[in-house]
Amino acid sequence: MRDRRFHLLAEPLPGVRLLRRRAVADERGAFERLYCRHELQELGIDAPCLQVNLSTTHRRGTFRGLHYQLPPAAETKIIHCLAGAIHDVVLDLRPGPTFGRTACFRLEAGDRQLLVVPPGCAHGFLTLRDATTVLYLVDTPWDPARERGIRYDDPAFHIPLPFPPSLVSARDRSHPDFDARAAPEPSPCACC
Repeated sequence: MRDRRFHLLAEPLPGVRLLRRRAVADERGAFERLYCRHELQELGIDAPCLQVNLSTTHRRGTFRGLHYQLPPAAETKIIHCLAGAIHDVVLDLRPGPTFGRTACFRLEAGDRQLLVVPPGCAHGFLTLRDATTVLYLVDTPWDPARERGIRYDDPAFHIPLPFPPSLVSARDRSHPDFDARAAPEPSPCACC
Protein backbone atom coordinates (compact mmCIF):
# COMPACT_ATOMS: atom_id res chain seq x y z
CA MET A 1 0.00 0.00 0.00
CA ARG A 2 1.37 3.40 -0.94
CA ASP A 3 1.60 6.38 1.39
CA ARG A 4 -1.26 8.80 1.07
CA ARG A 5 -0.42 12.43 0.33
CA PHE A 6 -3.68 13.66 1.93
CA HIS A 7 -5.07 12.72 5.35
CA LEU A 8 -8.56 13.53 6.62
CA LEU A 9 -8.48 15.62 9.81
CA ALA A 10 -12.15 16.57 10.18
CA GLU A 11 -15.56 16.51 8.48
CA PRO A 12 -17.78 18.80 10.58
CA LEU A 13 -20.52 19.00 7.91
CA PRO A 14 -21.26 16.54 5.10
CA GLY A 15 -18.65 17.02 2.39
CA VAL A 16 -16.82 19.83 4.23
CA ARG A 17 -13.43 18.29 4.82
CA LEU A 18 -10.24 19.48 6.40
CA LEU A 19 -7.23 17.57 5.10
CA ARG A 20 -3.51 17.71 5.75
CA ARG A 21 -0.97 17.39 2.98
CA ARG A 22 2.04 15.18 3.56
CA ALA A 23 5.38 16.62 2.57
CA VAL A 24 8.34 14.59 1.39
CA ALA A 25 11.52 16.20 2.68
CA ASP A 26 15.24 15.69 2.23
CA GLU A 27 18.39 17.80 2.33
CA ARG A 28 17.15 19.93 -0.60
CA GLY A 29 13.90 20.95 1.10
CA ALA A 30 10.38 19.59 0.73
CA PHE A 31 7.88 18.61 -1.94
CA GLU A 32 4.10 18.64 -1.48
CA ARG A 33 1.18 17.84 -3.70
CA LEU A 34 -1.50 20.54 -3.61
CA TYR A 35 -3.91 18.52 -5.75
CA CYS A 36 -4.17 14.96 -7.02
CA ARG A 37 -7.53 14.02 -8.44
CA HIS A 38 -6.89 10.28 -8.06
CA GLU A 39 -5.88 10.50 -4.39
CA LEU A 40 -8.75 12.86 -3.56
CA GLN A 41 -11.19 10.48 -5.27
CA GLU A 42 -9.94 7.73 -2.94
CA LEU A 43 -11.14 9.97 -0.09
CA GLY A 44 -14.53 10.41 -1.77
CA ILE A 45 -13.77 13.87 -3.20
CA ASP A 46 -14.43 14.07 -6.93
CA ALA A 47 -13.50 17.61 -7.90
CA PRO A 48 -11.71 17.93 -11.23
CA CYS A 49 -9.72 21.16 -11.12
CA LEU A 50 -10.96 23.43 -13.93
CA GLN A 51 -9.92 26.81 -12.54
CA VAL A 52 -7.19 28.05 -10.19
CA ASN A 53 -7.64 31.35 -8.32
CA LEU A 54 -5.18 33.27 -6.17
CA SER A 55 -6.34 35.85 -3.63
CA THR A 56 -3.86 38.26 -2.04
CA THR A 57 -5.11 40.40 0.83
CA HIS A 58 -2.97 43.21 2.20
CA ARG A 59 -4.47 43.86 5.63
CA ARG A 60 -5.33 41.80 8.69
CA GLY A 61 -9.04 42.04 9.47
CA THR A 62 -10.24 41.93 5.85
CA PHE A 63 -13.30 39.77 5.25
CA ARG A 64 -13.87 38.21 1.81
CA GLY A 65 -17.16 36.49 1.04
CA LEU A 66 -19.37 34.68 1.73
CA HIS A 67 -19.67 33.59 -1.92
CA TYR A 68 -21.38 30.70 -3.71
CA GLN A 69 -22.79 29.87 -7.14
CA LEU A 70 -26.23 28.54 -8.03
CA PRO A 71 -26.64 25.26 -9.94
CA PRO A 72 -25.68 24.21 -12.51
CA ALA A 73 -22.58 26.30 -11.75
CA ALA A 74 -22.40 25.26 -8.07
CA GLU A 75 -18.76 24.60 -7.33
CA THR A 76 -16.43 22.58 -5.15
CA LYS A 77 -13.54 24.66 -3.82
CA ILE A 78 -10.26 23.35 -2.44
CA ILE A 79 -8.64 26.06 -0.32
CA HIS A 80 -4.94 26.40 0.61
CA CYS A 81 -3.44 29.27 2.62
CA LEU A 82 -0.03 29.95 1.12
CA ALA A 83 0.98 33.03 3.15
CA GLY A 84 -0.39 34.59 6.32
CA ALA A 85 -3.42 33.07 8.07
CA ILE A 86 -7.20 33.05 7.75
CA HIS A 87 -10.30 32.27 9.79
CA ASP A 88 -12.16 30.31 7.12
CA VAL A 89 -15.96 30.05 7.20
CA VAL A 90 -18.22 27.56 5.42
CA LEU A 91 -21.98 28.17 5.59
CA ASP A 92 -24.19 25.23 4.60
CA LEU A 93 -27.03 26.36 2.32
CA ARG A 94 -28.07 22.88 1.21
CA PRO A 95 -31.64 21.86 2.01
CA GLY A 96 -31.73 19.46 4.93
CA PRO A 97 -30.76 19.17 8.58
CA THR A 98 -27.44 21.03 8.25
CA PHE A 99 -28.92 24.08 6.48
CA GLY A 100 -27.63 27.28 8.12
CA ARG A 101 -24.84 25.57 10.08
CA THR A 102 -21.32 26.91 9.88
CA ALA A 103 -17.94 25.27 10.13
CA CYS A 104 -14.88 27.41 10.82
CA PHE A 105 -11.20 26.61 10.43
CA ARG A 106 -7.90 28.36 11.00
CA LEU A 107 -5.67 27.88 7.97
CA GLU A 108 -2.17 29.30 7.92
CA ALA A 109 0.91 29.13 5.80
CA GLY A 110 2.99 26.11 6.68
CA ASP A 111 0.23 24.09 8.38
CA ARG A 112 -0.14 21.87 5.28
CA GLN A 113 -3.92 21.95 5.60
CA LEU A 114 -6.45 22.24 2.83
CA LEU A 115 -10.17 22.70 3.05
CA VAL A 116 -12.74 21.15 0.71
CA VAL A 117 -15.95 23.20 0.35
CA PRO A 118 -18.71 21.28 -1.47
CA PRO A 119 -21.38 22.68 -3.80
CA GLY A 120 -24.28 24.34 -2.01
CA CYS A 121 -22.08 25.93 0.65
CA ALA A 122 -21.09 29.59 0.86
CA HIS A 123 -17.44 30.33 1.61
CA GLY A 124 -15.57 33.29 3.03
CA PHE A 125 -12.63 34.16 5.24
CA LEU A 126 -11.26 36.78 7.61
CA THR A 127 -7.55 37.50 7.34
CA LEU A 128 -5.67 37.05 10.59
CA ARG A 129 -2.38 38.49 9.34
CA ASP A 130 -1.22 41.12 6.87
CA ALA A 131 -0.07 39.89 3.43
CA THR A 132 -2.26 36.79 3.27
CA THR A 133 -2.42 34.69 0.10
CA VAL A 134 -5.07 32.02 -0.52
CA LEU A 135 -5.12 29.55 -3.42
CA TYR A 136 -8.47 28.17 -4.62
CA LEU A 137 -8.79 25.12 -6.86
CA VAL A 138 -12.29 25.09 -8.33
CA ASP A 139 -14.16 22.41 -10.30
CA THR A 140 -16.55 24.79 -12.10
CA PRO A 141 -15.67 28.01 -13.94
CA TRP A 142 -16.92 31.26 -12.45
CA ASP A 143 -20.36 32.22 -13.75
CA PRO A 144 -21.19 35.83 -12.84
CA ALA A 145 -24.89 35.28 -13.62
CA ARG A 146 -25.08 32.50 -11.00
CA GLU A 147 -22.83 34.00 -8.35
CA ARG A 148 -24.45 34.97 -5.05
CA GLY A 149 -23.25 36.23 -1.71
CA ILE A 150 -24.17 36.50 1.94
CA ARG A 151 -22.91 39.22 4.28
CA TYR A 152 -20.81 38.08 7.23
CA ASP A 153 -23.33 39.89 9.48
CA ASP A 154 -26.54 38.69 7.82
CA PRO A 155 -29.17 38.43 10.60
CA ALA A 156 -30.39 35.05 9.23
CA PHE A 157 -27.12 33.41 10.30
CA HIS A 158 -24.66 33.68 13.13
CA ILE A 159 -21.25 33.71 11.45
CA PRO A 160 -18.66 33.19 14.20
CA LEU A 161 -15.62 35.44 13.81
CA PRO A 162 -12.72 35.92 16.24
CA PHE A 163 -13.04 39.73 15.88
CA PRO A 164 -15.08 42.17 13.75
CA PRO A 165 -13.76 42.82 10.24
CA SER A 166 -12.07 46.17 9.64
CA LEU A 167 -12.39 45.97 5.85
CA VAL A 168 -15.16 44.47 3.69
CA SER A 169 -15.55 45.32 0.01
CA ALA A 170 -18.51 47.45 -1.05
CA ARG A 171 -19.75 44.48 -3.09
CA ASP A 172 -19.66 42.10 -0.11
CA ARG A 173 -21.32 44.70 2.16
CA SER A 174 -24.14 45.23 -0.36
CA HIS A 175 -25.58 41.70 -0.39
CA PRO A 176 -29.23 41.84 0.69
CA ASP A 177 -30.48 39.97 3.75
CA PHE A 178 -30.76 36.27 3.00
CA ASP A 179 -34.17 35.19 1.71
CA ALA A 180 -34.82 31.48 2.30
CA ARG A 181 -37.25 31.51 -0.64
CA ALA A 182 -34.30 32.32 -2.89
CA ALA A 183 -32.12 29.54 -1.45
CA PRO A 184 -30.18 27.50 -3.98
CA GLU A 185 -31.76 24.38 -5.39
CA PRO A 186 -30.21 21.11 -4.23
CA SER A 187 -27.22 20.17 -6.32
CA PRO A 188 -25.56 16.79 -6.68
CA CYS A 189 -22.50 16.48 -4.49
CA ALA A 190 -20.05 13.72 -5.29
CA CYS A 191 -18.29 14.09 -1.96
CA CYS A 192 -21.14 13.52 0.48
